Amino acid sequence: MKWDGRRGSDNIEDRRGDGGGGFGGPPGGMRMGRIGGAGGFGLIAVAILVWALGGDPIAVLTGGTGGQTIQVGGGGGGGQITPEDEQAAKFVSVTLADTEEVWKDVLQKEAGMDYTPTTLVLFKGQTYSDCGGATEATGPFYCPVDKKVYLDTDFFTTMSQELGAKGDFAAAYVVAHEVGHHVQDLLGILDKTTRYREQASEADANAMSVRVELQADCFAGVWAKNAAQKFGSLEPGDIQEAVDAASRIGDDTLQRNAGRRPMPDSFTHGTSEQRQRWLTAGYNAGTIRACDTFGTNSL
Repeated sequence: MKWDGRRGSDNIEDRRGDGGGGFGGPPGGMRMGRIGGAGGFGLIAVAILVWALGGDPIAVLTGGTGGQTIQVGGGGGGGQITPEDEQAAKFVSVTLADTEEVWKDVLQKEAGMDYTPTTLVLFKGQTYSDCGGATEATGPFYCPVDKKVYLDTDFFTTMSQELGAKGDFAAAYVVAHEVGHHVQDLLGILDKTTRYREQASEADANAMSVRVELQADCFAGVWAKNAAQKFGSLEPGDIQEAVDAASRIGDDTLQRNAGRRPMPDSFTHGTSEQRQRWLTAGYNAGTIRACDTFGTNSL
């Protein structure tokens, strides 16, 4: 991906030197949960640690940590900001700027609406959000309450070394996926699906979550296609890096890697094949019309 030296976004909130921030969050507490995350990137990092400590990794992958309190990453927040952190921050800023320009055009053209950018919070170790505490272990996520994306700059190292999801465009896919959740929020999709999930059975709520996450993958593909046309920023192999990353974070793959048989009723993000297919569908079409994961019986 051609990004070095290009314009960065003004919508970056850098908390890496804050020294923590704790987990309590601002007054008022949680009103709505975080959405998605990078689709399991953070979960698998926690699952690996639980397994190493003698715990049950499948408890993490299906919604809990088996009663253990797990802390991953810098315990006190802040920490030393390395040259790698700075490079990651610059990369994220440029990627975010690209999403802003692309979604401004796409939403105006396809939905007749203005795009209000999300703010991306960079932190190191831990911080707070209106949706609860944020750590490197939680993985990147979108909080619909404060309309912000949260990302620990150490995460890209974890993604590459622990998950084998290498390449700068794999990292760009993660950012684009979370911005995709923000687009869903602007379109009113998150509000509707959240209300449905609150009243549905666990299995039905999980199935709805899968549709939400696959659409965010598809929106990431839409961004990639339009970014390639608008900026000429994609290089040979970039899309394959994103597709390879998607293949590593399907629910079925994560559960197999945890040594268990895949349990479809527990899936919340979709299989590896589904995630790759919807990401590719968005890229091939380049339009949000191609991303109707809610209007099909065949995901």
